Amino acid sequence: MSESIYDSNIGYHPAEPIEVPPLYFWPPKPLKILHWMFKGLLFPWGYLFIMMSFLSWYYLTPNMKKMSVFEFSWIAQIWFRNAALLVLVAGGLHWWLYIRRSQNKSYKYNSKWLATGRKRFLWNSQVKDNMFWSIFSGCTFWTFYEAVTHWLYASGYVKQIEWSESPVYLTLIMMGVFFWSTFHFYLNHRLLHWKPLYELAHEVHHRNVNTGPWSGISMHPLEHVIYFSVFVLWWFVPVHPVIILLTGIYQGISPSVSHSGFDKIEISSKKSITAGDQFHHLHHKYFEVNYGNTPTPMDKLFGTWHDGTPEAHKEIKVRLRPEQY
Repeated sequence: MSESIYDSNIGYHPAEPIEVPPLYFWPPKPLKILHWMFKGLLFPWGYLFIMMSFLSWYYLTPNMKKMSVFEFSWIAQIWFRNAALLVLVAGGLHWWLYIRRSQNKSYKYNSKWLATGRKRFLWNSQVKDNMFWSIFSGCTFWTFYEAVTHWLYASGYVKQIEWSESPVYLTLIMMGVFFWSTFHFYLNHRLLHWKPLYELAHEVHHRNVNTGPWSGISMHPLEHVIYFSVFVLWWFVPVHPVIILLTGIYQGISPSVSHSGFDKIEISSKKSITAGDQFHHLHHKYFEVNYGNTPTPMDKLFGTWHDGTPEAHKEIKVRLRPEQY
C-alpha cells in the first residue's frame, strides 16, 4: 500500500484511489459487504448518530399527544434541540481542529486555515458566515420538516410503526436512511448546479472551497428547502419517530464531519478515526465532479466520479470543462 501524501503548499492527499463500496461488487463478496457496512459506513459516526436519535426521542422530543396540534412551544423545543446538537458536533470539531489545533495540519486536505478578511463572506469571516447560515437557516428548515413529519404521525395521518411489532423492518429502514440521504443528496445537488439555481442559492455553499465543520449545512434558505425535503419520504412510508430523528440528525449534522477539512482525527499518537470526506472535498475543489456520496455511487454511473488520482483528473479534464481546471 502506497503512503499518503502531505504537501505543505497543497495539503493532505490519501494515496489510495476512492473505490466504489463492496456493496456494488459483482460477483458479490458478502464478508467485504458486512465489513464495509458495519465499519466503513457506520463506524464511528453512524453509530453516534443512531445513538443520538434514540436519546433525542426518549429525552429531548415532545410527546406525540403534544405534537398532534401545531404550537410554537414544542416546535421551538425541537429547534433548540437541533441547534444544540449541531453546536455540540460542529462546534466541538471546530474547537478541536481549528481553535485548539490539536493536530495542527496533520491530515488536513487544504494547507490553509479558514478564511478571514474575505468580502465574499458575511462579516468578512468564513466561520461567522457559516455559523449564521447553518444555525439560523439550516436549523430552521430542518426543524420545519421534522415538525411537520412528527405532526403527521401524531395526528394519525401516517401510522407509527413500533419496534416491538416490526423490529426487522425498522432496522432495515434505519440502515436505509444512510442510502436514502445520499441518493436524495445526489438528486438535489445536481439540480442545484443548474446555473439559475446555482447563482441564486448554491453559490452560498460553494464559497467554501476550503471547508470546515461549520461549512456542512452553510447554505442559502432555498437550498435548505430542497436539501431537507429528504423528510418527505416518511410522509408516505410509515416508520418510527427514531427514524425521523435519524434522518434529521444525519442530514443536519453529518456534513459537519464530512466538511471538517481533515481526513482523520488523531485521538492519540497511534490512533485516529475517519472524519472528512475526500470524495466531497474534491467536489468543492473541482466543482463539476463527485456530486453525490460514495454509499450511492451515482457519479460512477454518470461519468463524474473522481477517485482522487492524477489519472482520473486527466480523464475528467478531457470530458468536462477545461476552464474549470
